[in-house]
Amino acid sequence: MRLLRAIWAVYGIALFLLMMLVSIPYLLVNMVFLPEKKAIRRSIWYLHHVFTTVFFALIGVRIKVIGREKVDRSQSYVLVGNHQTALDFVANGYAFPGVFRFLAKQELQKIPIFGFVVKKMCLVVDRKSMSSRSQSLVALKKELEEGVSVFIYPEGTRNKSQEPLGHFYDGAFRLALQTRATILPMVILNAPNVCQPGQLDLWPGTLKIAFGDPIPTADLPDESAGTLKEQVRSAMLQLLQLP
Repeated sequence: MRLLRAIWAVYGIALFLLMMLVSIPYLLVNMVFLPEKKAIRRSIWYLHHVFTTVFFALIGVRIKVIGREKVDRSQSYVLVGNHQTALDFVANGYAFPGVFRFLAKQELQKIPIFGFVVKKMCLVVDRKSMSSRSQSLVALKKELEEGVSVFIYPEGTRNKSQEPLGHFYDGAFRLALQTRATILPMVILNAPNVCQPGQLDLWPGTLKIAFGDPIPTADLPDESAGTLKEQVRSAMLQLLQLP
């Protein structure tokens, strides 16, 4: 079974890259003929709601979304989610009914084909550079002010521990406080059933994703990032207990 899952993972990776390659002409047409902001948002919508739908169908993964009715499509959010596997970002894009921009680490730009999409569609940060982190914060604020949601993994990278959630950094919570944006938790409940963390692994199945209750920040003091972080972490831990 382990060998079959590894073979299916190789198929999934090859399919993902092939679909990205086929999609690039459409993304380029958007960039050439539409204003930049409209081109980016239309391209993200395509990637999150057309690309992902086809991809999951072809790898045999069904997505069950719990609590999608909690999302107000007229509002922008600071979205936060747990991160265990390479499949997470695709599932997150599929589950959210609108569009958002990921905060992505710089290293992802080095992946052939996919790196081009990351550079154009995501907000990229060099985690080792203070100036890069500051520039990313400014860009994230601008997106929120323009009504576009942003997605940040507060763990910073994949959680490789045995705990349900890794250590949370303050960035997402400081951003929410500075922009008075509402935080919306989104957790993947059973990623290891479909894709084992840290392994060449994939298998057809049902992936469950749950939205938590929105957490407003409008009335919170600027210095409450630590308290807000713990509140969000607690809410996500509760979501991870869902069957």
